[in-house]
Amino acid sequence: MAAIISKELDARLRREMVLWLTSVRADGTPQPAPVWFLWDGASFLIYSQPQARKVRNLQGNPRVALNLNTDASGGQVAVFWGEAKLDPQTPAAKQVQAYLEKYHQGIIDIGMNPDSFSGEYSLAIRIVPARVRED
Repeated sequence: MAAIISKELDARLRREMVLWLTSVRADGTPQPAPVWFLWDGASFLIYSQPQARKVRNLQGNPRVALNLNTDASGGQVAVFWGEAKLDPQTPAAKQVQAYLEKYHQGIIDIGMNPDSFSGEYSLAIRIVPARVRED
């Protein structure tokens, strides 16, 4: 069952550009990583390089935490917990119009185009939040 998210947090998830994905290494060490994401109202879609450490972590332990940055005074806390699924059936990033619209400039800024980005970040990760903390 997915977590219930307020309208305000839903709107924030649609405009924020970076989310922190925390996976767990085999030795139990948490490993946070900033990621680009697309929120569709029910799940997070993240594209990753297949050889990334977070992918190896998720293969060993799919449980994750996700969080947004707080405001300057530590308010607007948003933390999600769930299980990540590596999803090879998800279309490539270049075929997901909402993702391309959101990260068009970011893709250019890292010296890529939709084709090269989709080739490099070819593994889709899907996370449906089971719990949320919203302050």
